[in-house]
Parts: sequence; C-alpha cells; structure tokens
Amino acid sequence: MAYWLFKSEPSVFSFEALQAKGKAGTQWDGVRNYLARNNMRAMRIGDLGFFYHSNEGLEIVGIVEVCALAHQDTTTEDARWECVDIRAVREVPKPVTLVDVKANPALARMALVTSMRLSVQPVTDDEWREVCRMAGLDPAP
Repeated sequence: MAYWLFKSEPSVFSFEALQAKGKAGTQWDGVRNYLARNNMRAMRIGDLGFFYHSNEGLEIVGIVEVCALAHQDTTTEDARWECVDIRAVREVPKPVTLVDVKANPALARMALVTSMRLSVQPVTDDEWREVCRMAGLDPAP
C-alpha cells in the first residue's frame, strides 16, 4: 500500500463535502499538473491519503481511500488529464497544521514542506506514521 496527500481549498471542496459523497466517493478532478497526474496514475485501489485543507486552515483534517484507478477527468475533454476517485475514511482526532509539520524534524523532507504547491503528493511510510501519531491516530491505519 502507498500513501498520499490530497490538497483542496475548503471553500472549493472540503473534507466535509467528501464525507457527504459517502462510500461512492468522487473523482479528484481538475488537477492540471503533470507530476500530480502521474502520482494519481501510480495509485492503487485501497491506497490511503491525507486530506489537507489548503489556503484556509492549512491543516490535515482527514483520511481518504483511493476507490477507483486513474481514468479520464470528466471536467475536460483533453485526454492528457486523468484522475482517481477517493472516498472519506475518517476525520483525524486532532488536525495537524502546516506549522506543526514544519516544526517536526522527522517531516523535514515531506513533500508538503518541500513541494508545497503540488496538489497530489506522495507520503512515505515513516511520514504517514508520524503524521498519524500527531493527529491522535496511534497506531496508524
């Protein structure tokens, strides 16, 4: 299993909006960055990810699961752009802020710190466990 981080502005699409989609989830559409798209192409069903509220909140607020492999993004006819579907798994007991992530030496190389603008990012196993610990999820799912 691999781990990921999905970023969204809560005023555009929040974790609560994803929760409202239920088990079916929704496509993670609108991504127009090749590296983020390639990250989605690498995903497998059952992979887990953090849901990060960007611009407003600046915090990891939930856990998501990939529930459909990369497919054509229905918000464009351009075949270059693909997306996966994700569904909400659970809120984290304690949101983990960007300030907290940056202050933790164990997370100094995390893409959230080094590639802040990337909307779909890989998360290493160690980063996953550390952020889950910080969020009050110990052991990590």
